[in-house]
Amino acid sequence: MDSIKIYIVVTHTGSSLSKLIKYYSNSEFSHVSISLDEDLDKMYSFGRLNPYNPFWGGFVHEEIDNGTFKRFDETPAKVYEISITKKQYKKIEKSIKEFEKNKKDYKFNIIGLVGVAINKKIQFEKAFYCAEFVKYLLENAGVENNLPDLATPDDFKNLENNHLVYEGLLKDYKI
Repeated sequence: MDSIKIYIVVTHTGSSLSKLIKYYSNSEFSHVSISLDEDLDKMYSFGRLNPYNPFWGGFVHEEIDNGTFKRFDETPAKVYEISITKKQYKKIEKSIKEFEKNKKDYKFNIIGLVGVAINKKIQFEKAFYCAEFVKYLLENAGVENNLPDLATPDDFKNLENNHLVYEGLLKDYKI
């Protein structure tokens, strides 16, 4: 069976909002992104649309040296590699293209984050927080996972078939 690798990137910028998320989720990390390439040139998530406004969020294409990660350039990260089938990869790729095409229709699920703090799932149509989004992509593509219903960024560190390929500052990531 031919497999393709994708990458799960967990981070913590140290911003006020990320510190709250980290505290209430009792986690090492406060954000998760998915990348379809080893260079992490194409990272996707739900997060800040503007690096200076934590409350204006939605579907984002993230870059290591631009936007929020440029502003918070001392961001610690762990990068995990996951092998999936070509069919699963194509499904994730197709889903991301749909999100990109319709990104104005999607919102950041800030209320869902509050739900994580009180251990209650609060979900809205076309609204995600980062962990909901990455979990959705994996499940929609049929990628087996052991993620809990209320996923947090730290939960992605424990995916059954992941392999840690990097730990350090995100800005220092090199393949």
